[in-house]
Amino acid sequence: MSFYDFTGSQDPQQEDEHYMRLALQEAEQAYTQDEIPIGAIVVSKGRIVGRGHNLTEQLNDVTAHAEMQAFTAAGQTIGGKYLKDCTLYVTVEPCVMCAGAAYWMQIGAIVYGASEPKRGYSSHNSNLLHPKTVIRKGVLAEQCAALMKRFFATKRS
Repeated sequence: MSFYDFTGSQDPQQEDEHYMRLALQEAEQAYTQDEIPIGAIVVSKGRIVGRGHNLTEQLNDVTAHAEMQAFTAAGQTIGGKYLKDCTLYVTVEPCVMCAGAAYWMQIGAIVYGASEPKRGYSSHNSNLLHPKTVIRKGVLAEQCAALMKRFFATKRS
């Protein structure tokens, strides 16, 4: 785990971009494993406590999304099931399942890159998250979307 400390030392936009770049690194790992390239990082008080990328093909498990992997790792790292003091950074807007998991974990904030108009939670029901969860969207959206487009272009050719 990385212990790069951003607590109080940078502006929020720089902090969000830093962690989104790390989530993009996770997404690149998924891409190289022929998984849909979505990556996620969970941060608590300037410390990365969980990481993940899609593993649905490798594990033959449709629930093995990047967010779910990162949530599991974060819970194990902090020794608890609630992530109230944590922020999820994910390259693509969470789906309904991942938004539901974020609700039950009471995640403090979700920062995502690219919107997902077909499968993203907000296109189905924007009230799926815990009422106290803060949302920031569009962080490095172009880079996040470009990786998804590149992946699906290789599937269609």
